[in-house]
Amino acid sequence: MVHCPECEATLEEKTDVEFVEMDATTGFFSASKRFYLVACNECGAAIGSGVAGAKA
Repeated sequence: MVHCPECEATLEEKTDVEFVEMDATTGFFSASKRFYLVACNECGAAIGSGVAGAKA
């Protein structure tokens, strides 16, 4: 069983967290990167994140 590090809410199901996709364009390359954030649905604290490959 996993708990949120901020509010100690139990995270058991997919609906207990929110998956957010964000784009960030770079000025140096013509592609942008996609960033992913996983947040607690109870308090909104960021629990994890990641970066996907560049997309054109």
